[in-house]
Amino acid sequence: MNAAFRWPVRVYFEDTDTGGIVFYANYLKFFERARTEWLRAAGIGQQALAERARRMFVVKSTAVDYHAPARLDDRLDITVVVQKLGRATVNFYQEAWLADAESPRLLCSGSIRVGCVDTLTLRPGAIPAEIGVALRGFMTQISD
Repeated sequence: MNAAFRWPVRVYFEDTDTGGIVFYANYLKFFERARTEWLRAAGIGQQALAERARRMFVVKSTAVDYHAPARLDDRLDITVVVQKLGRATVNFYQEAWLADAESPRLLCSGSIRVGCVDTLTLRPGAIPAEIGVALRGFMTQISD
C-alpha cells in the first residue's frame, strides 16, 4: 500500500458540539480538506481542472468508522492513501489521528470513493490523461 499523505488540522469551536467534542460529520470535512491538499501537492488545482478540462471530482460513497472522540483544540493528522485509481474513480482510505507525540490515537477511519464528472452534464467522465499521469506519479513519489 502507498505511504500516507498527511495533513494537519486543528479542532476549532465551530467543529464541535456543545460538549466540545467533534461533531461526527465534521470528520468528512477534515477528510475532504486532506484530499484537496493531496491533489494540490500532486500539482492539481480543482478550480483549474474544472475550467480547463471541464472535469470535477465528486464524492460517490463513504463508509466511516468512529473509534474515539476528538476535542476542542486537539491537533489532528488526517491521512490520505489511494487504494485504487480507476478510469473515472479514485478509492481513498483515510484516517484521523490525534497528533499526540506521546500517544497518537486513531480517532476515525473511512473509505471514500470519488468519481470524476463532466462539469456541465454531471455525468461520469474519464479522469483526463494528464491528471491520471500526475496522480500516478505522485502515488509513486509518496510510496518511495
